[in-house]
Amino acid sequence: MKSNFVKTLTAAAVAVVFFASSAFANEGGRKAGLTDEQVNVQYVGATQNQVTFRVEFENPTAEKFWLIIKNDAGDVVYRKQFSDVHFSKSVFVLRDEADIRPTFVIRNNAGEVVRQFSVTSTVVENTVVTKL
Repeated sequence: MKSNFVKTLTAAAVAVVFFASSAFANEGGRKAGLTDEQVNVQYVGATQNQVTFRVEFENPTAEKFWLIIKNDAGDVVYRKQFSDVHFSKSVFVLRDEADIRPTFVIRNNAGEVVRQFSVTSTVVENTVVTKL
């Protein structure tokens, strides 16, 4: 009788350990680290006073995350929280100088992905001379 009790208790303990480790593994998979492949930031175009970027983030768990944009000095110029599964946003960065270096950060509880850009503008002047 004692032997059956010990076997039952051992089987129950193994089942509890298995269940707990399975739940932990699922929780860990759900909160897996943020990867570079989930984040895409692309230059779209520019006008005289602004540069446009497209920020995309695949967030299959719909976990809350922050989109943070910093200027050349590292100052935060934009910060907003989202929880979209397929996040996509056009971002317009004002350009007050010929060269700017915006930094885009996607941050959640699992980590962050940083994308930095250097935007340099050059002006081309064409001179046309016509004989009168």
